[in-house]
Amino acid sequence: MAGSYTKKEFGVGPEEQTLLKDSNGTRIVPAKGSEPVRLSPGWEGTGRPDDELNFKGVTMDQADLELNPPKDRLNIVFCIMILHGIGALMSWNIFITAKNYFVSYKLSKEYTGIQSNYDTNFLAYLTFAAQIPNLLFNWLNVFIQFGGNLTTRIVWGIFAQVLIFVCTIILAMTDSSGWPGIFFWITMVSVVLLNTANGIYQNSVFGMAARLPPKYTGAVVLGSNISGTFTALINFLAQYMAPNVRTAAIYYFITALFVLLACFDTYFALPINRFYRYSELLHQKGLSKRQLENNARGKADRPPYWKIFKQCFPQCFNTFYIFFVTLSLFPSVHSDIVSSDPDFIVPPDYYSTVMCFLTFNVTALLGSSIASLVQWPSKRYLVIPVVLRTLYIPLFLLCNYKPSGVTRVLPVYINNDWVYFVIAITMGISSGYFSSLSMMYCPRTVESQYTATAGMFAAASLITGIFVGILFSMVMPSLVANISISN
Repeated sequence: MAGSYTKKEFGVGPEEQTLLKDSNGTRIVPAKGSEPVRLSPGWEGTGRPDDELNFKGVTMDQADLELNPPKDRLNIVFCIMILHGIGALMSWNIFITAKNYFVSYKLSKEYTGIQSNYDTNFLAYLTFAAQIPNLLFNWLNVFIQFGGNLTTRIVWGIFAQVLIFVCTIILAMTDSSGWPGIFFWITMVSVVLLNTANGIYQNSVFGMAARLPPKYTGAVVLGSNISGTFTALINFLAQYMAPNVRTAAIYYFITALFVLLACFDTYFALPINRFYRYSELLHQKGLSKRQLENNARGKADRPPYWKIFKQCFPQCFNTFYIFFVTLSLFPSVHSDIVSSDPDFIVPPDYYSTVMCFLTFNVTALLGSSIASLVQWPSKRYLVIPVVLRTLYIPLFLLCNYKPSGVTRVLPVYINNDWVYFVIAITMGISSGYFSSLSMMYCPRTVESQYTATAGMFAAASLITGIFVGILFSMVMPSLVANISISN
């Protein structure tokens, strides 16, 4: 036997006494300087962590996923991300598109029998009630992460929105003609709560998509652009099929409820998908590796928010500025541009519907779709076309823009409907395309373990751009009413 031995008496357990004592009952131990006996090349010689040596936490499914990386068959995960993109902007689009139900029915003088300013200022109140909590909780959710992990935040965010839409449907069924003020403020409180939950949900969806390959963040943006077209079509169908405004609103809100329930169900279906499990496994391995490195260096596990923000700031700025320019013009300026040619192919009664809402939503959807196939320019040079989009603001103001109750002083230089149509098409495509690019690029500017946080920063920048753009759009009527260009 290798090594020399001496005899030494000392207390050991019964099993060791049996195995390591000689015939006289004396313990056999190695002499000083002698090497321990190795019966075979052991795991302990590899220097690997105990958890890895014992295969702790490693399942056969995980091993199979790593050996055989799956693909997103039938683009199921991609379609689910599109659905969540639709759901993420559903609450905002539903209430904005339902303007006729609130202003011309529930709060109108014909229904309530009294004259009030609730219907006159409804959209202004609605905008602030929706966007302020959405903005606040999108940013807070980056740092505080209300409700724990992504799953908790997404599930409770959707569940809260479902409950509020159920209450909205009940209000639609209720005769509120005798208490229009109470109805108005209940609606405003509902919008605040709805967009608080939606802010957390939307931010978390982008964090979830950031764990997947870049095109899945683009899928969420694509879904957000589809959301506007979808709600407009559902509103039109509800009005066309329903016998009155009240029934149309009920159908309309129930459809939104089903969309949110579909988002709820598909989120729980994601872990069944092998591709999603594989992406989640890669993300968790990256996190575990980073945690081991941090523990070895004595660092805290809290994400370095300032470092992440500095790295992804260029793409956050791009996202903010794209939506700032877009929301400065759509829908406020865009919908108030009227036809310059009475014989134009689109009749005056449908001019705003076709040239504004339908054109923008379809072209933004097209732009987002192109972004999933072509990514140009690179993230370094994307800021150039993004800033150049500022030119759309004077271009739209120089069209036949006639806001209600405002006497226009600025001359109309673009009085051809086809030229305006081309400008509107390029604005919509560029909005969808560049916003998708910036949202896709943002998680790729940071280390892999920080992609979810970078995705949340991008989502918060998106909401900030929307909010600031809506505020700036209120200045547009004053610009055309006070700026005159002499020939």
